[in-house]
Amino acid sequence: MKLYNSMGPNPHIVRMFAAELGTELRLIDIDLLAGENREPAFLARNPAGQLPALELENGEILAEVTAICEYLDELSATTLLGDTPIERAQTRMWTRRLDLSICEPLLNGFRYSEGLSIFQSRMITIPEAAEGLKRVAQDRLSWLNQQMADGRQFIVGERLTLADVFLYCMLNFGNSVGQPMSPDHTHIARWYQRMAARPSAGA
Repeated sequence: MKLYNSMGPNPHIVRMFAAELGTELRLIDIDLLAGENREPAFLARNPAGQLPALELENGEILAEVTAICEYLDELSATTLLGDTPIERAQTRMWTRRLDLSICEPLLNGFRYSEGLSIFQSRMITIPEAAEGLKRVAQDRLSWLNQQMADGRQFIVGERLTLADVFLYCMLNFGNSVGQPMSPDHTHIARWYQRMAARPSAGA
């Protein structure tokens, strides 16, 4: 399978997730800064112009990070979703919760401020919302830090899941674009260090 890859946290999520599963993907690098994902050749494959995108052996294209990761998980003997219906539901609950409350505000805070010169010609941007979105992300991180005060090793208790990979890659991106975690988030910081030490983090 081919993964249309680029800079940024979303392709990193899929690469790290695949590495944890032991799934090999052929990377096809797309120049996001140059807008290659908006050119006709790429839009013919993926009309939404999103990255990453997974091309299956039959040529079919899958987009959206969660959909790609769940597809890869179903093909693998290893699972980062869960072995039972309740485990899979818990993983999806936490992944959705973190995506909406932390990851999306963090990403849009970047797109509307530090990344404005890249994105303002490609999407609707709201620069006046940037600081508020960044505050939302930090507030929800504070809430998550309280949840993790129970000593859990991972987001969903004692098992590594998609939720961990998702949040780690987003926070790693945040650190690189001027949205570091508050030093008060000590429980998340310890979790983050454990995630960063995994070989898959460098995928």
